[in-house]
Amino acid sequence: MNGFEKGVEFFTNTKADPSIIDKITALKETLKDNTVFLAHHYQRDDIVQFADITGDSLKLAREAAKIKDKKYIVFCGVHFMAESADILTTPDRIVLMPEPMAGCPLAEMADIAEVEYVWRYLKDTVQSKIIPVTYINSTAKIKAFVGRNGGVVCTSGNASKIFDWCFNHGDKVLFLPDRYLGENTARSKGLGDNDLCMITGNKFEPDFSGCANRAKVLLWDGYCSVHRRFKVEDIMKMRTEYPGIKIIVHPECSHPVVRASDESGSTEQIIRVIQESKPGSVWAVGTEAHLIHRIGNLFPDKTVLQLGNRGYQCVTMSQTTPEKLLKVLDALKDGRIMNRIQVDAKTASEAYMALNRMLEITG
Repeated sequence: MNGFEKGVEFFTNTKADPSIIDKITALKETLKDNTVFLAHHYQRDDIVQFADITGDSLKLAREAAKIKDKKYIVFCGVHFMAESADILTTPDRIVLMPEPMAGCPLAEMADIAEVEYVWRYLKDTVQSKIIPVTYINSTAKIKAFVGRNGGVVCTSGNASKIFDWCFNHGDKVLFLPDRYLGENTARSKGLGDNDLCMITGNKFEPDFSGCANRAKVLLWDGYCSVHRRFKVEDIMKMRTEYPGIKIIVHPECSHPVVRASDESGSTEQIIRVIQESKPGSVWAVGTEAHLIHRIGNLFPDKTVLQLGNRGYQCVTMSQTTPEKLLKVLDALKDGRIMNRIQVDAKTASEAYMALNRMLEITG
């Protein structure tokens, strides 16, 4: 992996054998009455072309909850997303993944045993009401923990509204698992260094209890390996090479990068901002390479580059291939269920509380 952190590679716009594409096209037509295809924006082009619905985590969660007339949901994304689709749909819906081992390194940084340990410690040492919040990029077990403890799920697009709700109902937020989205949201509310406290699993700093009592936002030390790679130096370089360039980044980037950019927002917001910009404008985008490549094709009247011209892509998103999609559809055609994602009833019930609370708050 070229020495990169787990989950990051250089961008390659791989294309499948045309015969495989033709077979998938035919099978999709055969199965269309009872099957719907969902794909995240970071998927490869040769996967996204088959999607009935594309979107970021929030959009896909909302759309999954609306599915009433299709039995099979073929989810092209990573594991936590397919879990969310299973949680938000009725038990007679069946969620399938072309690559069930496609996880999310960020989601996996919040281990449920460590989170439970930290939560017990906080309840014993902090004399304030703490509301747990988990980014949707988290496992079903973490969502269930949040649900049974009165908390809520958020996305990069609605984190601000969720923070407002939390501070109307409690004193502090325990934010899981992405430290950067949590910090960027907190600072957008005017909170400063003294209002933030970093938590690294069950490895506490000597003054952790003082930090936790003082701070309003307790940040779990997780991060996205792609978005963490972008640096302020990349922004400076792009501004030098492209005078007048606009910089927009995902809020999973570090706070210095967000602060030095012109705008930040979820993947849906990034697409909208570039779409609505003036023809001829030049953009550097701090997010995953597949999406940036696709935005450039969608809006050819603009120049769209990845921040720093780095070409970072999410490895686990790229694990979903047309070959794997074809296997799932071939099985479905023959009446066989392959690669089903199913969350156990107790976990699903508790996680649903946290997900549904998000949907109720944000509308």
